[in-house]
Amino acid sequence: MKETICTIPINDIFNLHDGCPFCRMYEMLENQYATFITGSAMMDPETRVATNKKGFCPRHFEKIVEVGKRLPVALILETHLDFIDKEILPKKAGKPDKKALHKIEEITDSCYICDRIQFDIQHFLQTVFVEWANSEEFKKLYKSQDFICLRHYTEVMKYANAKMPSKHLTDFHKDTLNLTRNYLDILKSDTTHFCRMFDYQNRGADWGNSKDAIERDIKFLSGYLDRLAT
Repeated sequence: MKETICTIPINDIFNLHDGCPFCRMYEMLENQYATFITGSAMMDPETRVATNKKGFCPRHFEKIVEVGKRLPVALILETHLDFIDKEILPKKAGKPDKKALHKIEEITDSCYICDRIQFDIQHFLQTVFVEWANSEEFKKLYKSQDFICLRHYTEVMKYANAKMPSKHLTDFHKDTLNLTRNYLDILKSDTTHFCRMFDYQNRGADWGNSKDAIERDIKFLSGYLDRLAT
C-alpha cells in the first residue's frame, strides 16, 4: 500500500487489530492534542487565546491533568479563569441578562480539544473513504478489523452518506455493517452464556469467552467518545 503523509496515520490505525479502529483514531488525536497544549504549545499566544475562549469539556480537563505537568496545566487554567473573570461572568450582582447567560453556556459547552479533533477526524474519514475505494489492500485491512462500535457505525455512515460517491456507498455500507453486526452476534452469544452460568445447573461449566462480556458490551455500545463527526 503506497503511503503518503495523509495515509500513514490511517494505515497505522488500521494495521492494529484491537477493538474499533475509529475509537483508536479518536484516542490517538486526543492524546496528541492534550500533550501538545500542555507541552510545546503552552506558551504559544494563539493557542492560549483559543484555550482561554473555549476551555475544555470534563473529559479533556481530566486528560490534560493526566498527560501534562502540574505547572503547565495551572498556567493554562490561570489565564482561562482570568478570561472568564473579565469577559464572561457578570461584574455586578443582580439578574443576569440572556446574553450573559448565553456566553456562560457557550464556554461551558465548548472544548478546544474536541473542536480540533472534530476537524482532523473529518479529514481522516475522507482519507479512509478514498483508500477503501482505491486500494484493495486497504479494503481487506478494513474488513479484517475486530469490529466497529455502534456509535461509530452510525457516525461513519452518516459522514459516508454525505461525502462518499454513491457508486461506492452500497459496498462500503455492507462492509461496515458486517463489522458491527458480526460483533453484535458474538456479544449476544457471550452475554447470554454469561447469564446462564449463574444457573445452578451450569455450576462448574466452562465460561468460554463470556467472563468479560459486560465490559465488551459497554465498549461496543458506548465507543470511545461522545461524537465522531458532524
